[in-house]
Amino acid sequence: MRRPLLKTSLPGPKARAIIDESDAFISTSYTRDFPLVADHAEGAWITDPDGNEFLDVTAGIAVCATGHCHPRVVAAICEQAKKLVHMSGTDFHYGVQGDLAMRLARLGAVRGEGHRVYFGNSGAEAIEAAIKLCRYKTRRPGVLAFLGAFHGRTLGAVSATASKVVQRGHFGPLLPGFYHAIYPDPVRHGRDATRRAMEHIDVLLHRLVGPDELAAILVEPIQGEGGYVVPPDDFLGELRQLCDAHGILLVFDEVQSGMGRTGKMFAWQHVGVAPDVICLAKGIASGMPLSATIARSEVMDWPPGTHASTFGGNPVSCAAAMATLDLLEGELCANAAAVGAAARALLEQKVGTHPRVGAIRGRGLMLAVDLVRDRQTLEPDPALRHAVVERCFYSGLLVLGCGPSAIRLCPALSLGADDAATAVDILVEALAACAP
Repeated sequence: MRRPLLKTSLPGPKARAIIDESDAFISTSYTRDFPLVADHAEGAWITDPDGNEFLDVTAGIAVCATGHCHPRVVAAICEQAKKLVHMSGTDFHYGVQGDLAMRLARLGAVRGEGHRVYFGNSGAEAIEAAIKLCRYKTRRPGVLAFLGAFHGRTLGAVSATASKVVQRGHFGPLLPGFYHAIYPDPVRHGRDATRRAMEHIDVLLHRLVGPDELAAILVEPIQGEGGYVVPPDDFLGELRQLCDAHGILLVFDEVQSGMGRTGKMFAWQHVGVAPDVICLAKGIASGMPLSATIARSEVMDWPPGTHASTFGGNPVSCAAAMATLDLLEGELCANAAAVGAAARALLEQKVGTHPRVGAIRGRGLMLAVDLVRDRQTLEPDPALRHAVVERCFYSGLLVLGCGPSAIRLCPALSLGADDAATAVDILVEALAACAP
């Protein structure tokens, strides 16, 4: 069983030189949880310039779905780059963009027949496209989103975001017409979580905005940055009924939960409630910049010029996405389900009753360990989370936080059972050292 290999103190001298040099020129707005410098990578393993080898269960923030530098994805990128690197898909045609759009349209990502795809470069761009599309189609201004949600940092996306004050602070006025309701958390809200959320929505619809003014309800089927919170199974169905009753478009942000991460192509497939519009990015092209906003043809019928992107649907990114879909449909969705279930079982066995673990949650390889001050009050403990994340790094394991005090595991969907077990062992050891 492979283990991380640490040859130097961290960061090593070569990594430290790169950090010191780049920090003088890179925006101070970037967040770096620990001083990793990635030099090269393969699968779930990253090597820094000093030869230290790390087990990566971040996958570039749930992006490298097929693992770092999967040979089939690399081959597709190289082959396309030899033929055509760019010819803006907003003004011209090229085959690989049309092929990918056709393939995505046939995945059944949204309800109804006849789907169309808008291509962008990032999750935030997919959200911006969805907001504009829904407002254009319904001629309504309002968007209902949820507390804890993260949809991106561009102006429209951050107006829908309600995850951290730092993401919104001093950027106002943000876009008008956005409202936020409680997102149901079965751990903290109990068995009445869905009812509580729907009652809050009802208050908003009676006191702040009428349902006939809402263009969209924008929701993550599993909250990502908000803490990998999995809502009760009936929640999305309740939203679907509300939208259908009032002509509101239901938009799913599956930027982080989509493309096989939960063991199914889309997280909504676990409960069988399909959206009108879906936003995809991150794992769609195994690390190449690409996003997709998908809707029924009758919804995505805006005329030429209403929305476009110079680089969206770039030929090289589209080629990477085609190879990614081959791998997801061929084996990786199933692997995410199997390895994710095994990893969760190990976590439950080893830390499920730890006095500082409030919950272990998630689906597939979208897992989180929620750290708390006390299992009774479930008060978040961000200081402990930070200490565990840092301890993992210095033990050769790359993990990230999410939500107030959760640690997330969002590795490549190609992660093997042995590497998953190693990751769990190191995490458990780090927790024991930080909270004995």
